[in-house]
Amino acid sequence: MQATAAAPTPKAGQPRTINEIFAQAIQNHRKDDAFAYKHNGEWIKVSHDVFVSQVREAREGFLKLGIKRGDRLGLLSENRLEWTITDLAMLSCGGITVPIYATQTPQQVTYILNDCEAEVLCLSNAKQLGKVMGELANLPHIRAIVTLDQLQRPAELPDRITFLSFEKLRQTGSSTAASTSDFLKELVAAANPDDLATLIYTSGTTGEPKGVMLTHSNITSNALAGVERIECTAQDIALSYLPLSHIYERTVMYVFIFAGVSVYFAESVDAIAANLAEVKPTVMTSVPRIFEKILAKIETGVKEAGGLKAKMYAWAMKNGKEYARMVNDGKPVPFFLKFQRDLGYSLVLSKIKNRIAPRVRFFSSGGAALSEEIAYSFEAMGLPILQGYGLTETSPVICGNSLQENRYGTVGKPMRGVDVKIAEDGEILARGPNIMRGYYKRPEATAEVMKDGWFHTGDIGHFDADGYLKITDRKKDLFKTSGGKYVAPQPIENKLVASHNIQQAIVIGNERKFPAVIIVPDWDVIMELVKTHGIKYKERTELLDHPKILEYFQKEVDRLTPDLASYEKPKKVVLLEQELTIEGGELTPTLKVKRRVVDLKYKDVIDKIYQEK
Repeated sequence: MQATAAAPTPKAGQPRTINEIFAQAIQNHRKDDAFAYKHNGEWIKVSHDVFVSQVREAREGFLKLGIKRGDRLGLLSENRLEWTITDLAMLSCGGITVPIYATQTPQQVTYILNDCEAEVLCLSNAKQLGKVMGELANLPHIRAIVTLDQLQRPAELPDRITFLSFEKLRQTGSSTAASTSDFLKELVAAANPDDLATLIYTSGTTGEPKGVMLTHSNITSNALAGVERIECTAQDIALSYLPLSHIYERTVMYVFIFAGVSVYFAESVDAIAANLAEVKPTVMTSVPRIFEKILAKIETGVKEAGGLKAKMYAWAMKNGKEYARMVNDGKPVPFFLKFQRDLGYSLVLSKIKNRIAPRVRFFSSGGAALSEEIAYSFEAMGLPILQGYGLTETSPVICGNSLQENRYGTVGKPMRGVDVKIAEDGEILARGPNIMRGYYKRPEATAEVMKDGWFHTGDIGHFDADGYLKITDRKKDLFKTSGGKYVAPQPIENKLVASHNIQQAIVIGNERKFPAVIIVPDWDVIMELVKTHGIKYKERTELLDHPKILEYFQKEVDRLTPDLASYEKPKKVVLLEQELTIEGGELTPTLKVKRRVVDLKYKDVIDKIYQEK
């Protein structure tokens, strides 16, 4: 089946570049809180006027550093306002931004900077500077380093490298920065639609990362389609925490800028719950892991409260999810179920919503598959989650749900102007104005994924009868047991993490007798089992192998997977003490599991599963 979204109808004055998106935002919006960030416990608001002024000054500073059209700037930083200012300042020079995840290692940073031949590196703080200092001998192209924090020039820094703070860069440019009207003209003239806007190095679950070449028109077409799909306005407030180094949050940022949405930068992932309560955003982009954690925290609190509160929550959530499922499936809702759902929402679930996210109109989810159980739980609380789908190579959104057309269990319908079809082997193919130019200096790799004008996503899926796309797995993630049966791990994993007793789950079994599952458990559950069964132990790690605890989690797996075929069911469980992390090398910066790394890192544990009778 092929789904075709209507091609965009060109409109007079419609932006064709990211620079034009920014220029129109300057003309259309004047808010006191265009952006905000927290400093010393206080939210600092930044107006549109101040924001534009800082971009203008930074642009002039970069020009004085010798930045020319087509030059590359490495941007190594955590999320902060200066990230976006630097990005837009670079683009207004006609340059190319090369974002680098703040979690990447010195060797990975060096590889990216050398591959793209960046001459200027902008980094955030002393920690990121430390990554680079030991690699300078391997970075012959770098001639300038700009630090977002105020840092002293390291004594060992070679004379060939100019070193200055972002504030100094802006001061350098402030005296000669153009007026707003002149800046707008220069901004628009600095880039053409077919110019490269960015090189984004794929996080790479295998092999060296590849630089994805995205043009201004690639990203702009997707951003404008996003504005249309999610219908944000200048009345909205967004809480931003996902890394701007990823194309998902970065394109969303352009959407917010164009629409005039106020963007508040979260302090950190750990502070999201507190920041949600303080900022009270109306929209927020996220990844499934955060929704899982929020729901687990709610359920833990309910469980601790116990008694009538726990029973009322279970009753309200059961009716809320059943109601949401029937609405999602287009089935008529019985009067009594609607009555129970409304009552449960009024008495219980609305109070939870008002505590965690009182003004949220919707969450937008991407980066990984969202469990239907999690989605229905949030829907029951009056917090719809709009799931979308795409890749770095597609700028990024291929399909997305909207408030008017939101179907859980799917990633929505194709974005305007994007064609999607399913190949004979089930692979999802896409074409449209959002598809990358190719991989930087990698024509062979480009040819592997671009065939006859179609980009081969590597994902497996199908359309339902109403044209909503459903992702079933990654083509490379499918594995075959020694019995010759193919197993798709992602749908199984999504079922398992719906349990608040399971923090993470990775299904394994390639060329093995049967599937098994690696689980990172909730330790509160384990400690309850210790009390219940009177288990004695000296070290916490001893509990991971205890028969009673393994039996409990095996039963939990069986409970959550009743509809799986026998060859798909995980037959054994192995427990890990610590979560898989980016820093540990098991997850990509976008929180995807590096299955090969997991297989190698825990080979002894995995082998032991299959050696046991």
